[in-house]
Amino acid sequence: MSVLVGKKAPKFTAEAVINGGEFVDNFSLEQYIGKKHVVFFFYPLDFTFVCPTELIAFQDKLAEFEKRNVAVVGCSIDSKFSHWAWLNTELKNGGIKGVKYPIVSDLSKTISENYDVLAGEYDYSDEGEMQFRGAPVAYRGLFLIDKQGIVRHQIVNDLPLGRSTDEVLRMVDALQFFEENGEVCPADWHKGKEAMKATAEGVANYLSKH
Repeated sequence: MSVLVGKKAPKFTAEAVINGGEFVDNFSLEQYIGKKHVVFFFYPLDFTFVCPTELIAFQDKLAEFEKRNVAVVGCSIDSKFSHWAWLNTELKNGGIKGVKYPIVSDLSKTISENYDVLAGEYDYSDEGEMQFRGAPVAYRGLFLIDKQGIVRHQIVNDLPLGRSTDEVLRMVDALQFFEENGEVCPADWHKGKEAMKATAEGVANYLSKH
């Protein structure tokens, strides 16, 4: 598994569905460079079980992300037509109707491969036939990307393990606090709590109070 933290987020141009039902042929995260932080997350498949709970959770917190000038973007290996159908299916029927942030189609699996979250890999059998070993879907990867296009935080969960939107917001707050104030955020830091200077004295002062 690659560690992309500190590196430029892999670029891509792909089909996507935005605003809950509009097709876009050339969606790219480049549109946010210099303007917004980005939470770019992968999920395994449309019309599954854990996945809708995550996508709806991000929608429920979308106003909080937007308040922080953060774009939320989802991605799976499904087609744009599958995304559209899922977005137009009621929640009571297993859909995600009401989700408004962009959902990218990674039908070729190249985006998942470039972010190194594909839950398997292509290989050759003893007979020389190409085959896929593992699950041909993305792990639950999430990448926090700053306005310069640099990955500042990543987390990758196995397929059965849903993520915490509150933790993602906490990491956004921590990054933005550091960018604005220059102070670093200690363990279990939350917005409004004391941070510290990145010096031996700063650490000592902080620990003496906690």
